[in-house]
Amino acid sequence: MLGRVNPLSGEVTEIDTEPRPYGIQVAPDGMVWVAYNGINKLGRLDPDSLEVTYFDVPDPRTRIRRLDIDSKGDVWFVNSTLGKIGRLNPETGVITQWDSPSGESSHPYALAVIDDVIWYNESGMRPDALVRFDPTAERFQSWAIPSGVGIVRNVWVTEAGDLLIHQTSSNRIGLVKIK
Repeated sequence: MLGRVNPLSGEVTEIDTEPRPYGIQVAPDGMVWVAYNGINKLGRLDPDSLEVTYFDVPDPRTRIRRLDIDSKGDVWFVNSTLGKIGRLNPETGVITQWDSPSGESSHPYALAVIDDVIWYNESGMRPDALVRFDPTAERFQSWAIPSGVGIVRNVWVTEAGDLLIHQTSSNRIGLVKIK
């Protein structure tokens, strides 16, 4: 179930949808993108009609946690159960996926796009790993997150273009300076 709240009237509109919507991002064109953690789909919600268009991600074992959108409008996502990151081209519907450096058990979780470079964590590793993926070169780099405990569940891009990470179980928020 998705919902929309009118902040002026307080009216709530419920939107029937596929099970377990999880990560949500609003694209520059106003479309709302939804990651489904209960099925192998991404959804695009039209805010005017409230209709959802679904994009099937290959392999029914796929579970998507978080997503973000690059400057071209491509939707980037983490495929947690299969240890992959992926890109959906909304114009063509084509989905491309890459294996995360630590493999199928890496459990990618949180994701952000900074200057069209993909940043995400591998939560299946101890300590968590922070991964940088350059889609142009198709090159990965990764670093252990120094706290040694906790799982990065959310990441945000700061106004300065750095990465703010939140770790559960450690009561820590970290700032990653992007150079």
